[in-house]
Amino acid sequence: MKGTKTMIDSYVALDIETTGLNPAADRIIEIGMARVCNGNVTDTYSTLVNPGIKISDRIIELTHIHNEELTDKPRINELIDDVIQFIGDYPILGHNVIFDYSFLKKAAVNNNLVFPSAGIDTLKMARRILPELEHKKLDYLCEYLKIDPGNSHRALDDALSASGIYWKMYTIKPDDSGFEIPSELVYSVKKDSPITQAQRNYLTALVVKHNVKLDIPIDEMTKSIASRNIDKILSEYGK
Repeated sequence: MKGTKTMIDSYVALDIETTGLNPAADRIIEIGMARVCNGNVTDTYSTLVNPGIKISDRIIELTHIHNEELTDKPRINELIDDVIQFIGDYPILGHNVIFDYSFLKKAAVNNNLVFPSAGIDTLKMARRILPELEHKKLDYLCEYLKIDPGNSHRALDDALSASGIYWKMYTIKPDDSGFEIPSELVYSVKKDSPITQAQRNYLTALVVKHNVKLDIPIDEMTKSIASRNIDKILSEYGK
């Protein structure tokens, strides 16, 4: 088989759970990784992450992760170096891996670190290898390929599911290019600037004056998020 000699059989399967879909505004709440060497899981990494903000009922329902579980957990800036060290020189594998990569690269950039960019995307591969399937979501593929999903929407279990999908798809189409060469993941991100003291003072005054409830605590805001919140309050209430 064309893919037999060159298959990528060593990588880090990776998945994260987040407060939402936008890496510019949302936060990581869980990271799960499995290091796979020559096709075998040799080590795993799993941690909850304190996002510094409340998670929504929708995310709680989806992940079964509750706010109380996160309050004493480390922040992402305390963990991102460990994540990078765990990955090492391996490509990262995930289902729609650019999503996980975007959040983790943002955390790396905010901490003056470089995040690995070689990736294997099982979602893109599924679109090529299994075009006849109605859905390409992780849980649907697990059911179709007879893979135990464990606890869906929990990071480590989803990382292991993506790895299982990768190997099942290899038995279907071993000559697919995705098994031979990882992709270069690209996501442009700038380092966040902290909220300024002037913004903090002004936003605090606006909140008090108009009795506004903010989605994000002021101390958790970046300069850009604070600016958006100030503009929103001014547009709704005026000065």
